[in-house]
Amino acid sequence: MAEGPSKIESMRKWVIDHKLRAVGCLWLTGISSSIAYNWSRPNMKTSVKIIHARLHAQALTLAALVGSACVEYYDNKYGSSGPKVDKYTSQYLAHSHKD
Repeated sequence: MAEGPSKIESMRKWVIDHKLRAVGCLWLTGISSSIAYNWSRPNMKTSVKIIHARLHAQALTLAALVGSACVEYYDNKYGSSGPKVDKYTSQYLAHSHKD
């Protein structure tokens, strides 16, 4: 009996299909939560709160882009079914075992 894809597998597939949307949503969530956190601190000027929120969102966006690049690399190298064998590598292996 075949089971459906796991929740992590379906999330990974969604991120692969919608990379920019995932990064954009993470950026929007990061800047919104950072603004909300900074607004709860009354002793800071508004301009400083906005600058801090932008810096936090920028760092989160860079982390999301690196994560997206890692997912892309993993997907290209291994795919969803495990490690792929390069056609040139398999041709080399086929020719190297001739007697």
